[in-house]
Amino acid sequence: MDAVLSRPELRVAPLARDTLQERAYRRICDLILDGEIAPGQVVTIQSLAEAFGVSAMPVREALKRLTAAGALSLVTGRSIGVPRLSLDRLADLRRVRLAIEGLASEWAADLMEPDDLVRLNEEYEVLSRASAEENVKEYLRANRAFHFTIYNAARSPTLVAMIETLWLQIGPYLNLLRGSGNYAASNATHKAIVEALAARDGKAAAKALRADINDAYEILAQMLA
Repeated sequence: MDAVLSRPELRVAPLARDTLQERAYRRICDLILDGEIAPGQVVTIQSLAEAFGVSAMPVREALKRLTAAGALSLVTGRSIGVPRLSLDRLADLRRVRLAIEGLASEWAADLMEPDDLVRLNEEYEVLSRASAEENVKEYLRANRAFHFTIYNAARSPTLVAMIETLWLQIGPYLNLLRGSGNYAASNATHKAIVEALAARDGKAAAKALRADINDAYEILAQMLA
């Protein structure tokens, strides 16, 4: 009887998913979400490539994804900027954000761990300090961290991905709220959100979060009118 030949088990390391393109994409997302790319600001592909220490190709591919998502628009063949925000688009973003982000806060109220609440309180303190010091960049970074601590606590990667797409479109325009009094007013709403989540009151958390979205909308709508 012929001997059965056994095949050796393959010992191959898995392919790395974290490609240069993905890294470039995440870095540009961070710049948008943290308010580093403001409306009216033009950024060149070459400047991003040099800042990231990569060639222009992964940056260009990452920008294609963000352009398709409506987060950025091509200004020239080699530069990008934040798309113009119309009143209709602002209203549409608000409507979807109210539904999705409100839902995420309701889910988070039931699922938040003690560590999540500790982090949320820490981020609220950073927001309060940044607002008092009128430090716009620190405020925008902390605002993103505060909100996404809540959304991640909903334990739904699908929901968080949807919210991030919305924030990539509205995030740069939060820069325009400086000097409007919104940052200070928003912190009162943030405090209400923290208190509601600590009490595991999902309805109250969603109500306060939606008020935060509406307050920003009203100011931006006046600017765009």
